Amino acid sequence: MHSWIDDIENYKLRFLIRDSHHYLKETFEIIEENLETNQYKVLKGFQQHKITENHLIGTTGYGYGDLGRDALDNVYASVFGAEKGFVRSQFVSGTHCLSCCLNALLDGGDELLYVTGDPYDTLEKVIGITPHNNSLISRGVEYNSVPLTGNGKLDFESIGNAIKPNTKVIGVQRSKGYSLRGSIAIAEIEALVRYVKRIKDDLIIFVDNCYGEFVESREPADVGADVVAGSLTKNPGGGLAKTGGYVVGKGKLVDKVAESLTAPGLGADVGASLQNNLDFFQGFFKSPQVTADSLKTAAFASFLAQKLGFDAEPSYADYRYDIVQTITFEDKEKLLAFCQGIQRHSPINSFVEPVPDDLPGYHDPVIMAAGTFIQGSSIELSADAPIRPPYTVFIQGSLSYEHGRIATSMAFDALLEGK
Repeated sequence: MHSWIDDIENYKLRFLIRDSHHYLKETFEIIEENLETNQYKVLKGFQQHKITENHLIGTTGYGYGDLGRDALDNVYASVFGAEKGFVRSQFVSGTHCLSCCLNALLDGGDELLYVTGDPYDTLEKVIGITPHNNSLISRGVEYNSVPLTGNGKLDFESIGNAIKPNTKVIGVQRSKGYSLRGSIAIAEIEALVRYVKRIKDDLIIFVDNCYGEFVESREPADVGADVVAGSLTKNPGGGLAKTGGYVVGKGKLVDKVAESLTAPGLGADVGASLQNNLDFFQGFFKSPQVTADSLKTAAFASFLAQKLGFDAEPSYADYRYDIVQTITFEDKEKLLAFCQGIQRHSPINSFVEPVPDDLPGYHDPVIMAAGTFIQGSSIELSADAPIRPPYTVFIQGSLSYEHGRIATSMAFDALLEGK
């Protein structure tokens, strides 16, 4: 029988693909163990809140009395170990969701202290690192950051020295963004919470959880984070959510964020779900499986990269803390060839050739290969990169491991064969 592997032209690559299961066996066993734990948690959340067909029906207008929307808030809170949840399609992106959180939690004179270095590019104008007249800094909020240590860990001594009387929010970005640092483990967040609360017990620990949901068996709120936020077009949407974001955490703080999105006095009581409830519930139920397939795809891509002589982070044998995989090519043309190979083996717009372009919020031209069903969906297989040395691609997502395995293999074949 003809196999897709027979269409791989590079002989060495064909051999590596066939041999990959042997090398990835232990990594996949860990991923599958966490998958089962997380799937059980989600199932228990649905059972606890007695979800029925009636919760899958949406509302229009103001969205008063939206039973499904309110039940989804409760399911998220239960599954993510928080007092309260707030899940809305009105969050237009992860950056919007994070911006609402920061604007709700900080007033003039307060300090925001990021302890994972400066955050992702698109938050720079929100904070005012890149000057903007609607930024936090323009409203009188102070900002500081503490870089990670040389081995990519939280620098507790420097964090302790940086905390001031007016420090109010400690920001943690779990994922690497467009940097080459490691991602942040839940165990590190747990240690951070204990450490900083001993120094100043009213500090708010705010975690950008994008790309990290369901990767480990615990979530940031489980270990004491006060506010946790993320995007539904990443892990928790399960590939079905067409837009939206979520916030979970301490009840009073989540209420503040809700009023930041809607209006004072309205908060979580409004926001029509339209036809999104079915996708949001079903996507959340599927999310542990889709996240696991994304992790397997990332490990497989890392395996091929390393065996072919490219630097990859994390290594295929490493424990993972988010779904993002980086591969460094040290060559612009190789980077472009790989991204274009991913696009050619995507279900949507496979005939389109992505090229670098300037995008709002980014410092460098960016190439984005993403033949996704939902625009910008990072839980579907995508490969994007800022066009700057050392020419590193950031791979994330995959609705199925089988597709991820095929597409990344074909992308490497295109690179190696000069196609």
